[in-house]
Formats: sequence, structure tokens, C-alpha cells
Amino acid sequence: MNNDILLFYGWWQFAVCLFAFVALMAIWRNIGRRQNDFGQVWLALSVLCWSISGIIEIYFASIEVHSSTVLDGWRSILSLLNSLFILLALPWFRYLPEAIAHIIKSKYWVYIVGVPFVFSIVPTLNRMVSGNAITMMTELDVYYAIFTLGFLGFVLWESFSKRRLKALAWLSLVCIAVVLVAQMYKLSGYSINLTLYSAIFKTSLIMLFFALALSWVKELSENIIPDTKDLYVYFEKNKNDAGKYEHYVSLKGLPGNHKRKIKLTPASYDLFLKFAHKRKSGEDWLEIKPKSYKKTENNFDINDYNEVKRLLVSLLDGMFGKQNWTDTHHLNPLKNTLFEMSEKRDRKIRLIVPIENIFS
Repeated sequence: MNNDILLFYGWWQFAVCLFAFVALMAIWRNIGRRQNDFGQVWLALSVLCWSISGIIEIYFASIEVHSSTVLDGWRSILSLLNSLFILLALPWFRYLPEAIAHIIKSKYWVYIVGVPFVFSIVPTLNRMVSGNAITMMTELDVYYAIFTLGFLGFVLWESFSKRRLKALAWLSLVCIAVVLVAQMYKLSGYSINLTLYSAIFKTSLIMLFFALALSWVKELSENIIPDTKDLYVYFEKNKNDAGKYEHYVSLKGLPGNHKRKIKLTPASYDLFLKFAHKRKSGEDWLEIKPKSYKKTENNFDINDYNEVKRLLVSLLDGMFGKQNWTDTHHLNPLKNTLFEMSEKRDRKIRLIVPIENIFS
């Protein structure tokens, strides 16, 4: 490759990616640090790898004689680190696809991403030292990048779509496709085309990271759970093909004003319906059985407050997906929107949704 192109690309990559790293860290310092959320730190570090790669490009463009094996080796190492940091950021994402959420959130995730990283970087280092490599192992960073893109594509789509940013969700898929094309070019050995694609996809990914950060800020600033007067509750009980009843509650008034249909267990459905019937009858209050109560006869509406919490958890799982919500931002606001505890602290609770907003 022409040294002038290499030098120009190196300075561009160093300056732009360093700016992006500092900006992402600035956003995290003011918001993420307070919430003990380190996902954006990992994303920022992945961008910093590109900036350091720019310094490497500048250095090798400035010397007259250099080893292409060493240069390619540094590129591969920094590419591997970039992919690793992106993968380490994924468990911190609030919205994850249900199909892979249990994998990303598992305690084995570090090993799932770390073991392939080690098996990729060791041959790369060996190639830099010896100058020789097995043909199928010369571009291990490409295979690791493809592994990363598979997870990143799903997570970006879920993050943007759950925040009702469909245009950005589709753009994220386009960006992933461009990165895949760049990886294919890397395998083909067309260096000029690779530089062009590299500049395009790095810029696109950085913009997506900023869009992701701003969508996070947007979500924190808006009230996801509506006010009580704006929430509508619909109760449904239908027979499935097996002839068994399935219990559903639909909530309307959430962001986007779409009705969210949620499947509940019979116990949670019956409890929610009991709240609704009490509310519509004018009696309102349901009494929770005290822990110290030892008698066997059941004179109380609710045996344990955990029944109410299980109902709230089921509603949130149906609205946002399992593990995609937090107590502070979702559970407590929903509890305050739906229910009210008696001021006398006599273990009484009632539904506070307006009667005209309940359909059973």
C-alpha cells in the first residue's frame, strides 16, 4: 500500500477514535459511573484500540523499511482486543434478546469469549516472532470478529427496537453487514479496498455507539411507566387448542401507546383480577395476612406480600423481557402506578387505576 495512504489513514484513525473514546468516557463519567454500569467503558476501550492501531499505522508509514508481518500482527492483536472489549460490554446492556440473554448473562460468559481470544492471539504472536503461520490460522482475528458481530448484531437490534428506535435498529444491521464485507475483504487480501471499508465501518460503529449512549440517556430521562390516570388494564381469558384456559392482561398507555399483551399464571391473574373487582365494587382495600398469624383458617385476601411482587415481576417480564428491567427504573415505578398501601400501615393494599380504565 502507498505510504501516503497509510499515513493519512493512520492519522485519521488515531484522531477520530481518540476523540470518540474521550467523548464516550465523558458520557459514562457523568451518568454510567453513578449507576455502577461499566458497559460503556468496555465500548470506549474497544474504540481506543482503533486509535492505538492508528498510531501503529503512522509509525510504520514513517519508516522506510518495515516488516509487513509485524505490522499485520499488531493490526490483528488490536483487532482481537477490540472484539474482546465489545463482547465484554454486552452483559451490561439493558435489553438482550431472550434467545441468547441467558448465555451473555451467565457466569461462563468470560470463558466463552476469553478462551477463543487466547486461542486466537497466541498464534498471532507466534506469527509475529517466527514469521510463519498455518494457512488457516493467519486471520484468526477475522473469525473472532465474525463471532463478535453475531452477538453484537442481535444485541444492537434488541436495544434500539426495545427503545422504539426502529430506524437505528435497521441501520445497526446495515453497519454489521458492512463490517462483514470488510472482514471478507481482509481474507481476500485487497488492502486498498480494506482500508476504505475499514474507514466506513469504524465511523459507522462509532456513530452507533454514540446513538446507543444517547438512547440510554433518553430512556433514563423519560418516564417509562406512565402515570396512573394514563394506564389502561384489560383482562382476557381464552381457551387454547388443548382446551385449557390461558390468562392474559393487556396494558395500554406505555411509551408508544401500544397495547402490551402479557401472559400470566392463573394465580397472578386471579390476584390482579381480585384487585380490579374490589376497585370496581368500591371496597378497594385487600388485606395481607401478617407473618405472625398462626391460625389455619384463611381470613385474608392475600397470604403474602410476595404474591403482589410476583405479579409485578410477571408484568415487567411480559413488557420488557426477563432481566431487561431494573427495580429502580421499572419495578418501583410500576408498583407506585398500580398500587397504594394504607397510610395506617395496617397491611392493606389497593389498586389505584381509575375504574373507567379497567376492562374485565
